[in-house]
Amino acid sequence: MAPPRKHDTDVILDAARALVLADGPRAASVAAIAKASGAPVGTLYHRFGNRNGVLTAAWIRALDRFQQRTLAAADHTDPVEAGVAMAGAAIRFGRELPEDARLLLELRPRDLLDGGPDAEFRARLDRMNAPLIEHLRRVARDLFGTDGHREIDAVSRAVVDLPYAALRRHAHAPALPEWVDADLADATRTLLESYRR
Repeated sequence: MAPPRKHDTDVILDAARALVLADGPRAASVAAIAKASGAPVGTLYHRFGNRNGVLTAAWIRALDRFQQRTLAAADHTDPVEAGVAMAGAAIRFGRELPEDARLLLELRPRDLLDGGPDAEFRARLDRMNAPLIEHLRRVARDLFGTDGHREIDAVSRAVVDLPYAALRRHAHAPALPEWVDADLADATRTLLESYRR
């Protein structure tokens, strides 16, 4: 059995995220992340390879946390309620993990990384997004009878774009307003109901 890690990965990734959100991606050098997290520079290089590795891990962790919540909410048999639950999960993510939400809202991987994302990163992102896209396809098929580009786009406006806009609008507030959840659920439900065949 391997000994426990002396420097917790989440502490390191939290430090990287905090530096990026406070002062931009250039502020998150390996030395700065090491100082902020208390982990030696050598630990960061050993665990993540380089600066890109640390920032990729922070961004992927935020995306994974978002997707876990969204996918857990997507299992309703009724397509409208599945879509409403997915949109609501995005708001709960923003409420529970506001720094992760800000990271995903404000920075794309190409903004973070030296040289931009590589093919391996893009393939990983495609794998991570596939289950979520399949849920959007299912909602589209159940509402429209097909899951073509236009139908997926329509469902995405309700399930993805509405919560994204709400989170973005309130990203720098001390907390999301309590009424956002109910208002978003009503708006998402109204839009999705209008698509029923």
